[in-house]
Amino acid sequence: MSALYRFGSSLFLAGFRALRVDLRVVGHEHVPATGPVVLASNHISYLDFAFVVLAPPAPRREVRFLARNDFFRNPVTGFLLRQLGQIPVDVHGDALQAAAAAQSVLEDGEVVGLHPEGTISPSFVPRRGKSGVVRLADSVGAPIVPVALWGSQRLLTKGRPARPTRGAVVVVRYGEAFRPTARTTMLRTQEVMERIGAELERAQTSYPQRPGPPPEDWWQPAHLGGSAPTPEEAEAAIRAQNEARRRAREAKGAAGAADARRTAGGAA
Repeated sequence: MSALYRFGSSLFLAGFRALRVDLRVVGHEHVPATGPVVLASNHISYLDFAFVVLAPPAPRREVRFLARNDFFRNPVTGFLLRQLGQIPVDVHGDALQAAAAAQSVLEDGEVVGLHPEGTISPSFVPRRGKSGVVRLADSVGAPIVPVALWGSQRLLTKGRPARPTRGAVVVVRYGEAFRPTARTTMLRTQEVMERIGAELERAQTSYPQRPGPPPEDWWQPAHLGGSAPTPEEAEAAIRAQNEARRRAREAKGAAGAADARRTAGGAA
């Protein structure tokens, strides 16, 4: 493991210790010790990638996770992500550069991590997966390890104040490595999400901490009796957010074009 990767890992682990996070790992032996591997996990927290990267006990393999390029612009998170060698993804633009970088990592026999859902699920129920996970694995013949996280939403998640729950248990479950066998990309992606869902159900069933009464049960999915948004409500919120971001990008682009015209007119 490189010195920079160890340094970045130590910073994240120090933060988790400060929050008294009780990290519990199941099935880490399913991560192949050598060769290209794709780790595909559910997404419920901004810190999910760090738990997937750091959960296996030492000696752990380095994992290059695909992360939104927004996080790289922040001086703190950007610094940490670069120390860990993570891969920036332009989720609102051209993602081909990130896909090429991830494929290169796999071709070198290393490990790539990603969230097939693409964004945090506010309902804490896995969303429909995107096909990039199987296309990436297929490109080099790499096995996929389904990963489920539970409890990480209590630390830092979308739409909630940044007030991490101290002493929270975070469970990371690694399922058996496999190669999807369905005939179409869509069905192979569905197979990945079903395996992630099965591991998540096991993590939820065995989770040792229980939520309090409303509104303290915000982190529990509605189908388990909690007050988190339903998947339908969550999807509506995501569509509204994406539309607001699209309009903001268009307004910014229009303002930039107007400034360019004024500058050109002044120069003339």
